[in-house]
Amino acid sequence: MSKSVQPSLRFFYPEALHIRTLQFLDTLEQAEDPTRHANALGDLVVELTDIGMDYYFLKPLEQAGVGFVLRQSANLGMAGAVRVIGPVIRKIIARLDHSQLLTIS
Repeated sequence: MSKSVQPSLRFFYPEALHIRTLQFLDTLEQAEDPTRHANALGDLVVELTDIGMDYYFLKPLEQAGVGFVLRQSANLGMAGAVRVIGPVIRKIIARLDHSQLLTIS
């Protein structure tokens, strides 16, 4: 399969977050020193990760009619996962240089 035809996934997220994301990316691309925005990029990536987990895992559980207790367990598990992965994401992004930040954004 060619790179231009690779399978992909997407998720829908709130319009307000979309606007904030686009504004942030514009700020990052225009910045003289994008590394000054690394913390904000880390926060944005963590927020998108959290919303993606909700979209791909928690919402389908609700749509499947899974019971309240099981959904709450899943909610706690996903929240815990984000609490664990969030600092890792932020630390990695904080160590990137100018061109690396622009590449991943």
